[in-house]
Amino acid sequence: MFWKFGFAHKTVKELRKNQGLTAQELALSVKVETSLIRKVDRLKLKDVPDPLKTKITPILKGDKVDKMPWL
Repeated sequence: MFWKFGFAHKTVKELRKNQGLTAQELALSVKVETSLIRKVDRLKLKDVPDPLKTKITPILKGDKVDKMPWL
């Protein structure tokens, strides 16, 4: 699976902006505080703690775009 190689090396903010999401929208979709998303915004996805990474990865990949309530 070489196509996923670059995904983990991007920052959460970059991936979030690529999906057109604000920190608040991402926080609402994974049911965490906005301040937590802002803390991990500057981290690369591979450096985010595992419990949060498993929640935000499908959204940042675009897998759950159809299930977002504001669209």
